[in-house]
Amino acid sequence: MENPFRPTAGATPPDLVGRGGVLDEFAYGLRIGSGAPGLLTIFTGARGIGKTVMLGAAEDLALQDGWAVVSETATPGFLGRIGEAMRRLANDLGEGPTGRRVTAVSVAGFSVTTQLAPEEQVDWRARGVALLRLLAERGTGLIITVDEIHAADRSELAQLAADVQHFIRDGLPIGLIFAGLPAAVSDLLNEGVATFLRRADRIDLHAASITEVERSFTETFASAGVPLSGELARDAAEATGGYPFLIQLVGYFLWQEAERNPDSLDPDAVERAVSAARRRNERVVIEAALSTTSGRDQDFLRAMAEDSGPSSTMDIGRRTGMRPNAVGNYRTRLLDAGLIEPAGYGLVDFAIPGLREYMTSHASR
Repeated sequence: MENPFRPTAGATPPDLVGRGGVLDEFAYGLRIGSGAPGLLTIFTGARGIGKTVMLGAAEDLALQDGWAVVSETATPGFLGRIGEAMRRLANDLGEGPTGRRVTAVSVAGFSVTTQLAPEEQVDWRARGVALLRLLAERGTGLIITVDEIHAADRSELAQLAADVQHFIRDGLPIGLIFAGLPAAVSDLLNEGVATFLRRADRIDLHAASITEVERSFTETFASAGVPLSGELARDAAEATGGYPFLIQLVGYFLWQEAERNPDSLDPDAVERAVSAARRRNERVVIEAALSTTSGRDQDFLRAMAEDSGPSSTMDIGRRTGMRPNAVGNYRTRLLDAGLIEPAGYGLVDFAIPGLREYMTSHASR
């Protein structure tokens, strides 16, 4: 049996640990159609928490129910690319039989268009109405998923929200599923351009329980005939902290240990797998997240790393010599970057597992 763990951004894991019931409202919305609350959803959470995976799971559910899916990332020109996908879908369906099922449409690539001209915006809406009516005749609809909306051009996002609101008001079968970092999503929803999106079902993804991770490891390895004792499964689960990307990493490297010695998984094998997982998490998640930070951003983070838990912004200011307004500015920057998160009044904590240890071990930038 090949390694089932997939520690790659957006890849579907063997088990959506801790996500049971998250998509129930969305699945119900697919059944009842236009206007269902679950068809307007926003996933938020820290980097590596599984936002893109949940978008993929929602797309799979939609396709199973015969809905069309357009999948995009909020890089410049994403609205134009969605419009082009809708045009192609409408062309394909226009000549098709009434009972025809839609399979999938996934749009990728680059576009030099960063904003639709006014006449193209009108055409985009008309194109959407035509497509959705064709889909409604076939008893299905369209799901649009947009990842990383924290990076979205505000005007494109506002146009998409306005048009989807128009489609819903006309009773057309449309669903819109977003994903993005929490602080930036909150800012978007507080802006007037995206007022309609405040009605979305916002799902904040958190770490899974260690018990659920332990169960998943035990069952996944048992399915391949590899014995993993309860104690070893517990040690491996605790090392992940319930963080989905680390669950995949630890499982991936532990599976490699089992492939080399299927009858001798022991504490040393778990330790090697955990160490390899942490190194990969540092390279893929932590260093990537830190790559756009400034020296003063990192001073702020190192000051936080002196604490074993949440840090007071007053202590951070004292340790870094920053004035209160500067502390506030850097706090906002790091919240928007998804590196830290609020932890109570005047408190912040690291949002990415392993970041505290990384900042401690890397004393200089």
